[in-house]
Amino acid sequence: MKILRNFLDKIEPNFKEGGKLEFFYPFYEAMDSFFYNVGAANTGRVHVRDCVDLKRNMILVMVALAPCILFGVYNIGEQAHLAGGVMTGWRGDIVASMGLTLADGIVAKFVYGLTWFLPIYLVIFGTGLFWEILISMIRKHEIYEGVFVTSILFPLIVPPSIPLWQVFVAMSFAIILGKEVFGGTGMNFMNPALIARAFLFFAYPAQISGDKVWTVVDGISQATPLSKFAASVGPASTSFMDAFLGRIPGCIGETSTLCCIAAGVFLVMIGVASWRIIVSCLAGMVITAFFFNILYANGICEAPMCAVNPLWHFVLGGFAFGLVFMVTDPVTGSQTDTGRWFYGGFVGAMCIVIRNLNVAYPEGMMLAILLGNIVAPLIDYFVVEANVKRRSARYA
Repeated sequence: MKILRNFLDKIEPNFKEGGKLEFFYPFYEAMDSFFYNVGAANTGRVHVRDCVDLKRNMILVMVALAPCILFGVYNIGEQAHLAGGVMTGWRGDIVASMGLTLADGIVAKFVYGLTWFLPIYLVIFGTGLFWEILISMIRKHEIYEGVFVTSILFPLIVPPSIPLWQVFVAMSFAIILGKEVFGGTGMNFMNPALIARAFLFFAYPAQISGDKVWTVVDGISQATPLSKFAASVGPASTSFMDAFLGRIPGCIGETSTLCCIAAGVFLVMIGVASWRIIVSCLAGMVITAFFFNILYANGICEAPMCAVNPLWHFVLGGFAFGLVFMVTDPVTGSQTDTGRWFYGGFVGAMCIVIRNLNVAYPEGMMLAILLGNIVAPLIDYFVVEANVKRRSARYA
């Protein structure tokens, strides 16, 4: 690595102020910090709590996402196999060239799923990195690592059959209008990955919802269990254990509640995710779901979703994934400990309200989190004002 270090040091003057390649300094800085630690260090009496910085936080989140990614890729092939479909096109040719079919087990299903996931991820990552580098060069600041997490979160909350040009447009919209116009990483007030998904949902609803987008086999379509609940009282063909493990149709990384729980425990243990938000969000969901169950039992609410109990709400749709990776976003959520209780409870309750009362949109978690992002600063404002008044009264 000494050769690379010497090479980077040799070309560095070209990227410094006044150099021929000054405009591309953010790109050089990103390469240098990717391979090596930052050379500059604080000295004297500095306030440092620990060694975890933004880059390490992002890496830890991506480590936590690994189980959801791996199972999501496998589940694409699993759902195609359960649907009894035949692989077609270049994806089927890749699996066939290995002498495998979907009936041959985990490897074949994983490879087939990978042929769907990788193109989506590469387009999203390339798009996000392009805009991040370009805007960093224009603003003359370093390239932030937030784009890496957004680029891996977004492909996990879309169907495997989503057209690639649509994810390119959605990612561009999210990066430019959802984050960079507010100042970039750390300045956005809504989660960029959810902004991209919301853009797809409202701009191209046929490709983000409906029966045909979940199973990647030509000529075969099936509804998600959550959609079946919205249409009747429950998905008779889906067991609770299948829903918990994730062996159901759905967005790529959202189906496995088990993987989400494991990721949540990991993120809470290392201090990246707030346990207050997770607990309060769960409490808000459970209380609101039970309330609607009572309304349904007394004939006040006749919507089929009102009969769904909290356990099914927890394992279906994107609730568990959003609970672990979206609601706990430290940038877009509440910043005060007291505010986190109210923020999490608000998101959990709103998810159930949207699921139960909006027949056209049985998911609910995406819109609930975006609404929570909007009210989070207001929650913190009232919490701070209450603390100020209480302390003023104490010393009056």
